[in-house]
Amino acid sequence: MIARTVIRRGLRLLALALAIAVALGGLLAAALRIQFTGAPAAWAKSTGNDALWLGHAWVDGRRTEQDVERLAVRLRATGIKDLYVHSGPFEWDGRLDPAKYPNAGNFVQWVRKHLPGLRVSAWLGQAVKNGLDLDDPQARENVLAGVAAIMKQGYDGIHYNFEPIGDGDTAFLDLLDRTRRHTKLLSTSTPQIEPYLGMRLTARAVLGHDKYWSEGYFRQVVARVDQVAIMTYDSFTPAQSLYGGYVARQAALALDLVPESKALYIGAPAYHDHGIAWADEAESVAMAAEGARLALTEHGRRERFGLALYVDFAATEEDWREYMTRWR
Repeated sequence: MIARTVIRRGLRLLALALAIAVALGGLLAAALRIQFTGAPAAWAKSTGNDALWLGHAWVDGRRTEQDVERLAVRLRATGIKDLYVHSGPFEWDGRLDPAKYPNAGNFVQWVRKHLPGLRVSAWLGQAVKNGLDLDDPQARENVLAGVAAIMKQGYDGIHYNFEPIGDGDTAFLDLLDRTRRHTKLLSTSTPQIEPYLGMRLTARAVLGHDKYWSEGYFRQVVARVDQVAIMTYDSFTPAQSLYGGYVARQAALALDLVPESKALYIGAPAYHDHGIAWADEAESVAMAAEGARLALTEHGRRERFGLALYVDFAATEEDWREYMTRWR
């Protein structure tokens, strides 16, 4: 009898927990859907301050100057000003093997020739969960030595992409501070900002690491860089309108947190291998552009604000069309 009572109570508690979870999910969906309402202003679009992540083939010898010429034909019609070209990754101990970027110097020169005015940053990073340990002072020293070496290839700057960096990570802040001695242009990709109170701790409990950063930590990172690119994709939203609202929420938060003196990029998913069918359907360049425009309309005009397309080798002609028609 006692066992049955315990089981019944357990089932009631489980049912209550599920009901609460469903209710909270519904409230979140409603909040995001509301974010995706209204009409963006006609002026809320690219100001010619956009970015593009480029794959490793541009620096490892697979791409030629003729490929850069073809890339230039496409990019001249866009608002892209910053190129983040994958030039790593770091080894587990933080070292950066020069053999990974044998063509970097040529690539930078070709961009200077065919796309004058564009900035080229070395996109560098590594997995930091069960991988590179940025808490290790020697690992950070190795990273900085690699940065110093690769900057000799002529890059304009360094673009970091370490994942996942937990909220409040002081080792990452130290690395950003010390990278300044090697480059005048410093940027980083970031996780998403906590959309609503309580979501960071909930996501951490489920995933085992931070999916979101608090506003306070996001500010600390922004204070140390010139450009920040929020990876708004992999949002887990199951519908286009919810993803658009999610981007609008992220952009609205970031516009209030990033000073106008710094560049703010909203990551737009120009790739189609999320691993979940509904995620491929929900997330798109078009919805990212629409969400960014809605947030910008609400916030007001801002010059150094744009989309960052991820990533060139996965982008389809439809992705480029959406960028040109919905944002450009």
